[in-house]
Amino acid sequence: MNFILHLGLGSFHRAHQAVYVHTLRQQGTSDDRDWAIAGGNLRPDMADTIAALQAQGGRYTLETVTPQGERSYTVIESIQRVIPYQDDLALLIAMGADPATRIISFTVTEAGYYLDAKNQLDWPTFADLRADLAAVKAGQAGHTIYGGLVSILRARMAAGAGPVTLMNCDNLRHNGERSRSGLLQFIDALGDAPLKTWVEQNTTSPNAMVDRITPRPTSDVAERVKAATGWDDKAALMGESFIQWVIEDDFIAGRPAWQKVGVEMVQSVQAHEEAKIRLLNATHSCIAWAGTLAGYQYIHEGTHDAAIRQMAYDYVTDDAIPVLLPCPIDLERYRDVVLDRFGNPAIADTNQRVAMDAFSKIPGMIAPTIRDKLARNASFDSVAMLPALFLAYLQRWHAGQIPYTYQDQAMDPAVAHAICEATDPVAAFAADTTLWGEMVGRPELVDTLRKAYARVLAFVAQRTGA
Repeated sequence: MNFILHLGLGSFHRAHQAVYVHTLRQQGTSDDRDWAIAGGNLRPDMADTIAALQAQGGRYTLETVTPQGERSYTVIESIQRVIPYQDDLALLIAMGADPATRIISFTVTEAGYYLDAKNQLDWPTFADLRADLAAVKAGQAGHTIYGGLVSILRARMAAGAGPVTLMNCDNLRHNGERSRSGLLQFIDALGDAPLKTWVEQNTTSPNAMVDRITPRPTSDVAERVKAATGWDDKAALMGESFIQWVIEDDFIAGRPAWQKVGVEMVQSVQAHEEAKIRLLNATHSCIAWAGTLAGYQYIHEGTHDAAIRQMAYDYVTDDAIPVLLPCPIDLERYRDVVLDRFGNPAIADTNQRVAMDAFSKIPGMIAPTIRDKLARNASFDSVAMLPALFLAYLQRWHAGQIPYTYQDQAMDPAVAHAICEATDPVAAFAADTTLWGEMVGRPELVDTLRKAYARVLAFVAQRTGA
């Protein structure tokens, strides 16, 4: 048996990568059935889900929903080993050091890579990254993606277990290259030259683009699964019917024949990646921030609000598409498909889930379009609405008026509160280096954000009477 060791057994992995592996095992040859997933977490989160998966032998039900509301149910059986969490990560490390493990894949969210605008590890900002480095230096297991990989790869090198592919499955631009760079920087900080040489010679890190809207599972999903299948599945989850995976074909130790089940194996993912990050991910955040400000709970509610939909449409049409052309993808069609997907009420995706991590999403997903427009000396009024929406959202968070817990790994709460308390919040917001990098404080940025912020405040006043 050949294994993919996956770090991060969250909903997205189980509705995406695990589904492709399952489908290949079901439809393929005996060689295809020889690939399976072993999975676990680097941190002690999702304990109930991990326990449920263990009790169910890694099996769980995926409910998929079309934009027309048609539901279907599939029992996914590709996760053959569920690795329980323990602080020393001994079982994860042993699996990673097993020669049968050919791929180590991971989903940790964009903020979990700790990279600044120049793709350097942001040691000053992230105490947990510094603590992880100290722990690994002291001979303990690491719990960030870099510390965890170092712990696994050191053991693999010592065992002589052979090459392995490191496969990023997160919404990070150039995700393979950037996570590899972060890993090598972490190893440099450790001062482990033999490990660095081994990693450079015995691993590859293909870039990939992943796509499927996967809300956090609710009790409603489990109830529908039980009604449809009779199984009281404690690890059931739901996702939209749309699914896409584009991967650069750069695997050093073999891979499943994913092309048989719809994965696009390509030489470069760049066009797909840019289209997805700018037209889907950035638009998703726009709708989540605007929807929260308008008093909605779900993404589909904001998508069906004419004013919010127009903001998203104008952003893509006026600013994102022009800077992506020429492009092999029909971007206008892509835009319309995205809005159709976001409007699916059956998904019941929450603004809370999508609104999170703005301090990594703005620099990664939104600022590049502003930078491209500035380089052309072109106006960027429509894309400026997105960070302006977040500033208004941040002001509401500062006042304790967001109706849910806002999570943001890359945000320093003290800095965020200071922005909101500044005499000129727009100027303070435009001066934040985490958000804007080398564009910090540019007059065009400040002026355009100020105009956009005024439009956002007018939108909010119209909805709330405030």
